[in-house]
Amino acid sequence: MSGEGNDARAHDALYDRPVFIISPPRSGSTLLFETLARAPEVCTIGGESHALIESIPGLQLRHRGFASNRLVATDATPEVVAELRERFHRRALDRDGNAPAGRFRLLEKTPKNALRIPFLLQAFPDARFVYLHRDPRQVLASMIDAWMSGHFRTYLQLPGWPHPYWSLLLTPGWQSLAGKPLPEIVAGQWDSAMRVMLDDLQALPGDRWCAIRFDRFLADPPAETAALCATLGYGWDVALSAQLPPSRHTLTAPDPRKWTRHAAAIEPLMPALQDTISRAEAMADR
Repeated sequence: MSGEGNDARAHDALYDRPVFIISPPRSGSTLLFETLARAPEVCTIGGESHALIESIPGLQLRHRGFASNRLVATDATPEVVAELRERFHRRALDRDGNAPAGRFRLLEKTPKNALRIPFLLQAFPDARFVYLHRDPRQVLASMIDAWMSGHFRTYLQLPGWPHPYWSLLLTPGWQSLAGKPLPEIVAGQWDSAMRVMLDDLQALPGDRWCAIRFDRFLADPPAETAALCATLGYGWDVALSAQLPPSRHTLTAPDPRKWTRHAAAIEPLMPALQDTISRAEAMADR
């Protein structure tokens, strides 16, 4: 992705190349977001945009037949786009707590947006996307922990779902996961989200997205952050330590081997996920 882009059709008078971090849940996007939000002149809404997006008339899940969190370009009607852009603008603040005075760089991350790339591009024609890649075993284990913790009850009493709640993003085909053990639910959720996200990224011009690996980001935060900021056209003036503090959504202390607590449940699922894993790895190394 180039810092400036070369798409002549995309010039936005208010949003200057807004950046959306895209990944399945529990991939480390909060830590990356919190780090990049420290860049000068970058504005965020301070957290994730679940309520901001899903409370817009026409986008409420119940009005969409509880299909999924997937949104496409046709969902971005003029009325929806106007409301969405106004809501982000009204809540945007830079690192010092100042509202933007003019055209500004929005930074956003919400895991559900892995299912909304065409929608976001329609609403923000000059958008850029950062694909955050993390080892699938680590992601699956963290997703299992999230479901089990009870802290990520995204939808209560979801029609057709046999459990009291659904956790994390609602993926296309979620109904087929009913009655399966939790590790299989999580694997199906991850696979569905990844396939949608990778398809959408591949449909973009090459200068509209880039990738960063979470393990490399953790191994060398100063170098990886500086390189990503250069790609995105961000300034960077923060001295990072070699070890970043845990993000706000961390459940337990970070440990690259933490996933092995669920190894017996996860390893048998790997063969069925291999095609998606291989594709994700290839795109992470583009």
